[in-house]
Amino acid sequence: VQLVESGGGLVQAGGSLRLSCAASGRTLTNYHIGWFRQAPGKEREFVAVLSRSDSVPYYRDFVRGRFTISRDSAKNTVYLQMSSLKPEDTGRYFCAADTATTWTDLAADYDYWGQGTQVTVSS
Repeated sequence: VQLVESGGGLVQAGGSLRLSCAASGRTLTNYHIGWFRQAPGKEREFVAVLSRSDSVPYYRDFVRGRFTISRDSAKNTVYLQMSSLKPEDTGRYFCAADTATTWTDLAADYDYWGQGTQVTVSS
């Protein structure tokens, strides 16, 4: 599966962005789809995942209540709606696909990655 992220940009604190992860080659419902982010000089960190088995979303505490992950099966696209953005949300955001039976929050376990999209939140 090939993944392409889009929707990043520059936004003021408190603003919103919607990131898209468009897939080609395979149907996204075959995978757990995770969103990760990486700030300069920091490791890539898990943000959220949409489980393939039950389509239940899971979030890291620091985004719960502000970010929403969802899927449009007709468009074979997963979204990350981000609201109440903070400067510490700045980073490059990646979507990734995992074929394992159960989902994971470890980047190393994901099999396919997009190129990422940059999100910058100004204070």
